[in-house]
Amino acid sequence: MSGHSKWASIKHKKGAADAKRGKIFTKHAKLITIAAKNGGDPDMNPSLRSAIDGAKSANVPNMNIERAIKKGSGQDKNAVTYEEIYYEGFGPAGTALYVQVLTDNKNRTLSEVKSALTKKGGGMGAAGSVAWMFERKGLIAVPLEEGVDADEVELAAIDAGASDTVREGAALEVHTGATDLARVRDALKDAGIKIEEADITYIPKQTVKIESEEDARKVLGMIELLEENDDVAEVYCNFEMDDELMEKAS
Repeated sequence: MSGHSKWASIKHKKGAADAKRGKIFTKHAKLITIAAKNGGDPDMNPSLRSAIDGAKSANVPNMNIERAIKKGSGQDKNAVTYEEIYYEGFGPAGTALYVQVLTDNKNRTLSEVKSALTKKGGGMGAAGSVAWMFERKGLIAVPLEEGVDADEVELAAIDAGASDTVREGAALEVHTGATDLARVRDALKDAGIKIEEADITYIPKQTVKIESEEDARKVLGMIELLEENDDVAEVYCNFEMDDELMEKAS
């Protein structure tokens, strides 16, 4: 697994959970708004159904979901129009970045993303220069709390259709095909397994090992600066580093 999920976990421990949750809700609301442009009925709009499933996996309140559908489907005449765009770039130590933005002004957002990358020693890449390095997958995080048998969870996940499982510290990451996420998530819930997070993500096919504290600070600083932008929904990076180095650098 890429280091991005570990970095998110460390920020969670450092007390940024509430702010992160608010940004997650906003991200899913924008995705629903974008999908609802093609119709507000999820039974007739597979993209909207997928966006709603993703929002529910992230525990977005139903009221937020309904409001986003109205905005996207045209029922709210004053709603802002959003676009989903992926920017590709390169960071310190030979890392690659795949940045998902949900914006109402792509010129503004492009300028801000470029500035953030340049400020931290990186740069924009041409279309297609980075996308091939990442694979779109479903990711389910299961906390390995006391009394939870990781082997049993892994077996349940594979039986439900998961493609892979990876143990990351005190959590088990269950990987699925992008279209299988909701089915595997529901099967685990029905089996009484607690789920901390379930979402579509981009997993790097190969990672870059970061071994110096200087490089670690540069890479994490770049990701953090990008994530501070309200239009940036997710930053995917193909770095890998030891937990101890990440804790120290953060």
